Amino acid sequence: MTQPIQLIVGLANPGKEYEQTRHNAGAWFIEAIANQLNTSLRMEAKYHGLHGLVQLHGQTCHLLIPSTFMNLSGQSVRACMSYHKIPADTVLIAHDEIDLPAGVIKLKFDGGDGGHNGLKDIIRHLSTKQFYRLRIGVGRPSHGKDVADYVLDPPSKAERHKIDDALLRAQEALPLILRGDIQKAMLKLHTETPL
Repeated sequence: MTQPIQLIVGLANPGKEYEQTRHNAGAWFIEAIANQLNTSLRMEAKYHGLHGLVQLHGQTCHLLIPSTFMNLSGQSVRACMSYHKIPADTVLIAHDEIDLPAGVIKLKFDGGDGGHNGLKDIIRHLSTKQFYRLRIGVGRPSHGKDVADYVLDPPSKAERHKIDDALLRAQEALPLILRGDIQKAMLKLHTETPL
């Protein structure tokens, strides 16, 4: 058992034009949690993002969607962590992952940024890689297509359905994640086959 998770961040780009794009998959996870709880996040200037303090599976937890652009996500995450004195190893960052197919979701602790600009900036601001990541598979672009263009496009209907199913499985694993039972949560997420 590790420390309970105190902050869940969903990475995204701000603005209507990005809402449905693959790069915003992290924010979809936070929105799904907020919808389940029938709560809404409020803009908090001091955290540069949408924030909510919620009771989730018997635990108090912060939800955050940075309103900075993706490559400035660390500013928002660090502001919220500093204000509430949240240690890095109790933070879960949900983000899109091109190295996983749509419908696959993985949980990990530590590691590099994998070329993800949001993670890169968070690592830079926190001066540590020691935080949890919920890697939401969005698939790779077909040969010759630019990765930056690909993540800024919406997924196909079929892909979005698979991603939403994966987010649902992640929500089901949340009680384990939140209380710090990470090994069990990984087992649950990594062994369940996508539909």
